[in-house]
Amino acid sequence: MNWNRVRAGYERLLETIVLVLMALLTILVIAGAAFRYLGNALTWYDETASIGLVWLTYYGSALAALRGAHIGVPGLVNAMPPPLRVAATLFAEAVVILFFVLLAYYGLLVVMVLQGEHMITLPEVSSQLTQSAVPIGATLFVIAELLRLPDALRAARGSGFIDTETIEAMSHGAPDTSGELGGRS
Repeated sequence: MNWNRVRAGYERLLETIVLVLMALLTILVIAGAAFRYLGNALTWYDETASIGLVWLTYYGSALAALRGAHIGVPGLVNAMPPPLRVAATLFAEAVVILFFVLLAYYGLLVVMVLQGEHMITLPEVSSQLTQSAVPIGATLFVIAELLRLPDALRAARGSGFIDTETIEAMSHGAPDTSGELGGRS
């Protein structure tokens, strides 16, 4: 089995889910604002938009995990010798995966407890559906971490991790330290 193809396919799946959620949330926000402006506010808008944002957060975090774009401290890890970098990487991945396995498990328990419950403003929509993003998103995150693990270990054994935040900050130029508004001309 070609893991690169599996990872690429998984990334396309997550990108599609995130794009669809973003599009739906955008349409919902525009519709909610338009109806409110016209004096006919949608009663279900706030609750639905909140749930959409939660879904986008969970599914988007799985995509970020697959890309290695979540919070980290690559400078600290890169300062270590390669054997220690590998150990630190394995420890960090184990902690993250354990956390999300627990989140998926307890999220599933919450979803089961919500049987028979419904949204307040849309009683025909089950709370189990709205809250399913927690265990599903956590499971997708674990899969993403496992698919990214070989690359993370390769980086830990090699020259280290790329600090994308530092690179991005440096690409915008040095900050103005002259103490004057607007800097010197």
